[in-house]
Amino acid sequence: MTAARTIDQVKSAPVDLALTTTKDEARVDSRLLAQHLNSQHLSLIENVKSHITDFEVFGKVRFKTEASLDTQTSQSAKFVMLNEDQSFLLLTYYGNNCRACHLKNQLIQLFGVARQVLNLRKVEYLPTYHQLHDTVHQLAIGSSHEKFVHMNFNKLVNKAASVETGQRASASLPQQAMLIVCQSVATKAMHGANDHHVGYQRAKQRLMTLSAVTQ
Repeated sequence: MTAARTIDQVKSAPVDLALTTTKDEARVDSRLLAQHLNSQHLSLIENVKSHITDFEVFGKVRFKTEASLDTQTSQSAKFVMLNEDQSFLLLTYYGNNCRACHLKNQLIQLFGVARQVLNLRKVEYLPTYHQLHDTVHQLAIGSSHEKFVHMNFNKLVNKAASVETGQRASASLPQQAMLIVCQSVATKAMHGANDHHVGYQRAKQRLMTLSAVTQ
């Protein structure tokens, strides 16, 4: 079997490799790593446990459990969510075989994008988020339902940016950029409004116009 053919087989792995992102970090599921390494997941978990001190140098090792996908048993499945450094440490135990090298390449790209997203959230998303809601607060002073006013503006922005409720932290880089633009547009649209009702309608109109152009 040629090296080129082996690489092609690796690239056609049965599962997609993806990171799980939060507001603060990105991690990869050990079950995905095991599948891409063509390794028994239990063996991979034991590898982490036996070198736990080394892994903890790079942060907290987050073990998790969830119901097994096997409907014939009620046992729980244990896995671990590894950060960037921990995942690369794990791969050092698998040498430089074809699968491990291809997996490293994928992880370098995925974690690189994740860093861009996290930096974008910190530098641009959060400031425009606070500007938007500071403006909403000023317009909603005296309202007994201010909490819901803020929620409605978030829904408005989510819709314009094509982001599902509760999915902002895991949104893609283009979606994060769109959230930033939408928050800025909504804030500017509210300038001069007398109350949050008028502000909402102005923001809605501007975002509808933006969506018509970008979607």
